[in-house]
Amino acid sequence: MNDSLVVEAGDVHWLRADVALAAAARRQAAQLARRLCFPEDRVARLELCVTEMATNLLKHAHDGSLALRVVRTAGRAAVECLSLDSGPGIHDLGRALLDGTSTAGSLGIGMGAIGRLADVHGVHSLHGRGTVVLARFWDDGRAPAPGAVAAGGLTRPISGEQMCGDTWAVRTAGDHGPDARLVMMCDGLGHGPLAARAAEHAAAAFRDSTRTGPVDLLQQVHQQLRGTRGAAVAVALIDVAARRVRLTGSGNVTAVVATADTRQGLPSMPGIVGVQMGRPRVFEAAFPPGACLVMHTDGLSDRWRPADFPGLFAQDPVVTAAQILNQAAVRRDDAGVVVAAHGQR
Repeated sequence: MNDSLVVEAGDVHWLRADVALAAAARRQAAQLARRLCFPEDRVARLELCVTEMATNLLKHAHDGSLALRVVRTAGRAAVECLSLDSGPGIHDLGRALLDGTSTAGSLGIGMGAIGRLADVHGVHSLHGRGTVVLARFWDDGRAPAPGAVAAGGLTRPISGEQMCGDTWAVRTAGDHGPDARLVMMCDGLGHGPLAARAAEHAAAAFRDSTRTGPVDLLQQVHQQLRGTRGAAVAVALIDVAARRVRLTGSGNVTAVVATADTRQGLPSMPGIVGVQMGRPRVFEAAFPPGACLVMHTDGLSDRWRPADFPGLFAQDPVVTAAQILNQAAVRRDDAGVVVAAHGQR
């Protein structure tokens, strides 16, 4: 893994809620954990956790999915489990997290058990609209200390496809300070293997580059995508010391600096990276502590507002990304979201 890389999209295994969900989730999660050489006692904890997540979906949700993936960062690895549903939401979240609480006549241990079993746990629920639950298991059982900027995201392929044409990645930008981060969001044109190939080329160019200016980096990605069908790509530099974010992009990628009640857009220019890209322009916004940079592809509506998601932007960035995808997806198309949050360290 490139030392400058913080985290990237990777492969996401999506499992729809049906009668076989619990067994399929246990099997997939155990396979991922054993590939990372988890000890068997931690594999068992992970299996129990995803069983609880699957059972909760089937008992309580109108419709939903589990998303499982491997996270790699700073020489560490984790299995990340996300549960997303479309309602009815949790009316009293605090009470639901207590053991012995149930609205379905069961023992009610599911939500409490997930919080105890996982190394990192998060939950966000919108009444009547849906819930996202996160459980992350690190290879050695210890979550890394939080930095000044935390980042995470989620991708989902178009219905009927296994490969997603959207991807994202985050890496360091050391000459702008130890906490500075570069963030890329990419949407390969179309969908399926050819779109995924373009996205993979963009991710590789971003990962391997030594450039730290958004314009220089976008132009390098443009050169690497020659010969592919091209992509919409945006690259942002988060300068923590200056409390600013600078972004350049070409194509239809939405970028927003959001707080609990404000939203400022950072536009991209028309064009197709790798095919025909105009002269890049840089757009800037303030990025104070507590702000989140949200970048997503056109598989999601850009009409969402922070006020529609009370409490969301204080969550783990992966929970934020998953809930925005959960609520703002406009069709069963490739979709991708990446969130970088400026916390207080």
